[in-house]
Amino acid sequence: MSLDSRLWGKAAGLGKDARGAHRTHPLICHLLDTAAVAEVVWDELLTSHQRSMVVGALQVPDGEARALAAFWAGLHDIGKISVPFQLHWAGPKNADGELLTQELSGERGYGFAAGAVQDRQSHEAAAHWWLAGIFEAIGYPSSKRRPQSQLSHAVAQMLGGHGGRYHPAVRGKDYRCPAVRHPGLGVGRWEEQRRVHFDEVRRVTGAAAVPQGRMTPGAAVVLTGLVILSDWLASIEVEIQTRLTEEAWAGASEDLDAYWKTARETALRLVQKTDLLGTGFTRPDPVHCADETSLLANMEGQLPDLVTEHGPGLVVVTSSPSEERTEAALRAAAALGHAAGARGLFYALPTGSSADSHMAQVHAFAEQALTGPWRSLLLHSSSRLKPAEAAKQWAQAHATGDVSAEPGEEWAPAANSWLNSHHRALLAALGTGTVDELLQAVLPVKFNVMRLFAFSGKVVVVDEAHARGAWGQKLMLRFLEWAAALRIPVVLAAMSADKSVDAMLAAYHRGAGGGREPMVQPRRLPAWSFVDAQSGGGHLPRQPAGAVRAGTLSIEVLDGAPYDEIRAALVPLVEAGSGRAVVYRSTPAEAIRTFRQLSQDLPGLEATLVHEQMRNKDRWRRLAACRNTFSPDGGSSGPSALVTTPMLEHVRGLRFDLVVSGPAPLAGLLARAAQGAADQPRLVVLRADNKSELDDVALVRRTDIVLGAGRTISMPEEVPLLLDEVYADEFVDRLGEDAARELQQLDNRRTVRERRATGAAGWLQVPGPRELDGDLGLLSRDHPGMEPELLSCVLGEEMVHVVCLHQGFLLEDGVLKEKLVFESNRKRRPKPGQLVPYLIPVPQRLVEGVTGDANSDWRGMAALKNVLRLNMAPEDGTWVRTGDGRRFRLSELGLTVDQLP
Repeated sequence: MSLDSRLWGKAAGLGKDARGAHRTHPLICHLLDTAAVAEVVWDELLTSHQRSMVVGALQVPDGEARALAAFWAGLHDIGKISVPFQLHWAGPKNADGELLTQELSGERGYGFAAGAVQDRQSHEAAAHWWLAGIFEAIGYPSSKRRPQSQLSHAVAQMLGGHGGRYHPAVRGKDYRCPAVRHPGLGVGRWEEQRRVHFDEVRRVTGAAAVPQGRMTPGAAVVLTGLVILSDWLASIEVEIQTRLTEEAWAGASEDLDAYWKTARETALRLVQKTDLLGTGFTRPDPVHCADETSLLANMEGQLPDLVTEHGPGLVVVTSSPSEERTEAALRAAAALGHAAGARGLFYALPTGSSADSHMAQVHAFAEQALTGPWRSLLLHSSSRLKPAEAAKQWAQAHATGDVSAEPGEEWAPAANSWLNSHHRALLAALGTGTVDELLQAVLPVKFNVMRLFAFSGKVVVVDEAHARGAWGQKLMLRFLEWAAALRIPVVLAAMSADKSVDAMLAAYHRGAGGGREPMVQPRRLPAWSFVDAQSGGGHLPRQPAGAVRAGTLSIEVLDGAPYDEIRAALVPLVEAGSGRAVVYRSTPAEAIRTFRQLSQDLPGLEATLVHEQMRNKDRWRRLAACRNTFSPDGGSSGPSALVTTPMLEHVRGLRFDLVVSGPAPLAGLLARAAQGAADQPRLVVLRADNKSELDDVALVRRTDIVLGAGRTISMPEEVPLLLDEVYADEFVDRLGEDAARELQQLDNRRTVRERRATGAAGWLQVPGPRELDGDLGLLSRDHPGMEPELLSCVLGEEMVHVVCLHQGFLLEDGVLKEKLVFESNRKRRPKPGQLVPYLIPVPQRLVEGVTGDANSDWRGMAALKNVLRLNMAPEDGTWVRTGDGRRFRLSELGLTVDQLP
């Protein structure tokens, strides 16, 4: 039986020929394209450790593992040899509108059973069902009782997951006769052609070996990532157009050999275009610090020896938030990355604003620690629409002049870069983003395993690892189990050691093959510890680190009207003619109101405003300006104050003589106090002010009781003691009867919320690497009732991105900035990249029920799914939209949302 080259694999975006018929790419050519790319990905992109996980699992030499990986990648779309796919009504057509493959249905052998065209099995699932049987037939290990536990089924299930989700395990009686359950697969020539395509891909790739190993979780992640990445690259339409075959191309063996040569020559160029190759870690240079007992010097002196002896693993750094702690975390990442042969780094923070502010320090690190070319992306909810545009706008916002940005923009991918898309962005060598990008890897969302693959070749740094709440803690533990199983080097930075930090140590220890015994992070500050990924063993430094920035924190709690107390606290700075202060308000609306009042009441004060509900470009510019105005070495010559919201508490590199804040949990207050200058920082807490809606009432109340009218804290020695005091179970026992009853009720509510969040996260999260037992379908399992709202509840507060326009013009600083550009005149869909600088992140709860002003073309565009378009009208020097029970007001100070009575 000869191969039928009429069976098509790609058609969309390939245009039409001179006769008006759609051009198609034969399926066998797409399979060989993908196999050729897989060879290059194996050789040039996978780290040595990623390859070793596959080699060890399959129990074959490296060369045979490479051939098998290419062979399997080449089989990913074999399910397209099916009736529903080849004869789908939306398939390629001739000039008369008839399906090009319609002639198949009338040929002898290509007949099919009634209902075959309506078979709803996807081509990915069809590949899974059919390949399980054929792999068993050629000798891959199989099992009648538990097929999912053996390689024949595991490879088929892995290939069936190339669309982003694995399919449920298939029993032997089904995959041995798959067309009985799914008539769409077809029999006769349909079956023969699947076998011919299978045999030819195997012959051309030289994958004659029959592996006898098992599909380990690590091998599954690497092979899935390799197959999906190879398919993505082999599917680039403009590249396919350069190698379309002639109409008379028959697909004989000699034709396939010639095409394989062409595909291999093209593959390297395809991979090189991704901006993914050539990045690594240099050998870290020793750091010479004036104080050899400092956290940075202590780690530099001892961690490399531990890594040399035990290999990469997990480093946990506990210290008060500071640039020194960030630098220590990055230095640890450099040591781990070099030892692991990693090809990049992902730096994760709690919020998008904190990611924005850390990017400069991460870049400075990358310029010293990374070798070869590297590309960087900003990855959080405000930038995921088009990451390259976001990175470019961030660079421009940090420009020191009108000519170039600092750091230079050579690290930023071009707007048309292959990386500039939602699912590919995590593959970039350097990413600075939010921790949600990590947590989605252990939720059953589409392409979750592709996320694990992206991280498996990097070092992951999680700053403020404790700042995620009950649900985030649960998911973080599962991520760390997978990270250890995949031997991903991880650095965790936290304010202080507590039970949650201990649990993270234990999770990595467990994932690395250790038992369930507890792990403990030293309680003194600063401190660090190391868990190696090889055995899960814990290691402490021979000599603990000492505090470099010791001091005394003075906390004063005031009961007066919030604004009056703020003004009174700032008057001494104005009278003295110098000094810098930061004022935290609970919401953007309160921050705007306070900024305006201070500008009016204290004309001698240089007031600055920054909050989350500003346009991306405005927020980036203002944060960049803050780093100049309020840095330890820079600053204003006169008195200055920064008015902000809790978004700023994770921002590093700022120093203030005075920190003013409303009520908040102690950890948040201490994070804000860490921005205090000199050895005696001052914190003023406004007891009568509003608390943030995101703060837990019980923890705010406990903090208020502990602080009383104020107290003095020795930094950093007393920080762990104070945190323990706030969280102590016996805290209630020290209170009077009424106060105890009130606090107990608040504590009970918090416990219920935490248990609900933990339970929801535990129910949603994917199994750990040791719980799969070979069934990859568990990583993509559907949950009855798993609605988007529930998922967003687990991932944190759902955000909507608002874009404000007037008569088709984007608005900036109260003026019409630029005309909205559409992708085509026929479809009025805007270019998503143009919107990135103008997006304003707003909590979903503030715009509940607002439909916006987008047209059907806009709403039908996946990239704009969470972008709310508002058509504004001028009113009193601002832009206003009223409707759907809300009033939106946009000015140069940002967006406010008010609910109408």
